[in-house]
Amino acid sequence: MNIIVNVDKNWGIGYQNQLLNRIPEDMKFFRETTTGKVVVMGRKTLESFPNGLPLKNRINIVITGDYTYKVKDAVIVHSIEEALKELKKYSTDDVYIIGGESIYRQFLPYCDVAHVTCMDYAYQADTWFPNLDEDEDWVVVADSEEKTYFDIEYVFKLYARKTKISEIKKLM
Repeated sequence: MNIIVNVDKNWGIGYQNQLLNRIPEDMKFFRETTTGKVVVMGRKTLESFPNGLPLKNRINIVITGDYTYKVKDAVIVHSIEEALKELKKYSTDDVYIIGGESIYRQFLPYCDVAHVTCMDYAYQADTWFPNLDEDEDWVVVADSEEKTYFDIEYVFKLYARKTKISEIKKLM
């Protein structure tokens, strides 16, 4: 499975249920990478989207503890275990975990690839992604040239779980 996330220099990912920054090239990368795939998210992440609607042209799986929660065009599950059971229907290469913080943390052990947009700026944040640079199980296998959006410098990094590097490099 894959994770896709945009982090600031402190691995912050959000503030008050919103992204820290909306970099057009990052948004385009997210859209192109996940279109036609399966995206897994928590309820608050779904509700942060325009009109609280699922993403188009993707299978949206939403995890919530609320058993009465329903949303058109999304698969609703109520636990990580239930989500993992649902995900058995799909190729793990086509599954992208898209947040928020709790969902990222719970799914990280099941993921082998992380697409991380790293912004060289520290925002005020109230949610964070685990720092993969400090996690001995993960390594950067590819990164982009530094890019700039107004005064924000950022890079796209591809992290792989060390035990899966040879498999992942074959796909690159």
